[in-house]
Amino acid sequence: MHIVYVSDGKAGHRSQALGLFQAMKRQQANATFEEVSIHDLPIFSLIKALSSSKKSLFKQAPDFIFGVGSHTHFRVWLLGKIFKKAKTIILMKPNLPIALFDYAVIPEHDGIPANGRVIVTRGALNPICNENRHQASRVLIALGGSSKRHQWNQEKVLLSVQQIVENNPASEIVLTTSRRTPAGFIEILKQQSFAKKLQICPVEQTPQGWIFEEMQKAEAVWVTEDSVSMIFEALTAGCRVGVIAMDRLKQDRITNAVDMLLQKKFITNAFDINLLPEAQVFQEADRVVHQFTK
Repeated sequence: MHIVYVSDGKAGHRSQALGLFQAMKRQQANATFEEVSIHDLPIFSLIKALSSSKKSLFKQAPDFIFGVGSHTHFRVWLLGKIFKKAKTIILMKPNLPIALFDYAVIPEHDGIPANGRVIVTRGALNPICNENRHQASRVLIALGGSSKRHQWNQEKVLLSVQQIVENNPASEIVLTTSRRTPAGFIEILKQQSFAKKLQICPVEQTPQGWIFEEMQKAEAVWVTEDSVSMIFEALTAGCRVGVIAMDRLKQDRITNAVDMLLQKKFITNAFDINLLPEAQVFQEADRVVHQFTK
């Protein structure tokens, strides 16, 4: 089984495609993955391939063609016309009619109802699975930053971190940042009296894959609410999850996704590990694979 992923180069999109591929590989060990940039798939060349040789496009003929990102959709549709035996899958709400693809995998906060072609998921897919290596009383705090829908509030974040520390005196607490965390925040954090109880690991000092490994070890993860993908990653890893509130600039489908998780009690605003919801079973990528391979 060969999967071709039409890539727009965005790490978050690639993470979704890898999540689906790895779930497929768990079902079929010989599954292979080929990532091809949209820049190597010019529209004119694809149209020409409709009536000429197709052998030079990929290493082998695909069984599945994935696309994430608006610039991939038309290319995925054309590739489906070229490789008629391949199933085309868009991992988001497509900007073309859904009927043009075999499947669209769409997060529930986009509000598209499930049907024969639409598979609705709890959040975007990711490459994490629960390895059941969680250590009791180990805590990870993951901080984001300002976004188009959230405003960083330093005092609020500092107070939230302090409350996590003070409410969990017996816990080992690791704190990390993101590329969006304001410069200078870590130095301000280190000046706080409670900071000596933290193991502080700025994102600039962590290797690739570090945070996914920390999620496998943590019993609980607190995430600032701007980092929605990280909230779903922590849930998928099998952690108990708390959310750190941020100042909201607007309400949209992404903030609604956080509110939905709070309403369903998958996550909470509490700062005591004992008040966090029990770990959830989030295996969305595996569930998706079951639906289109059954």
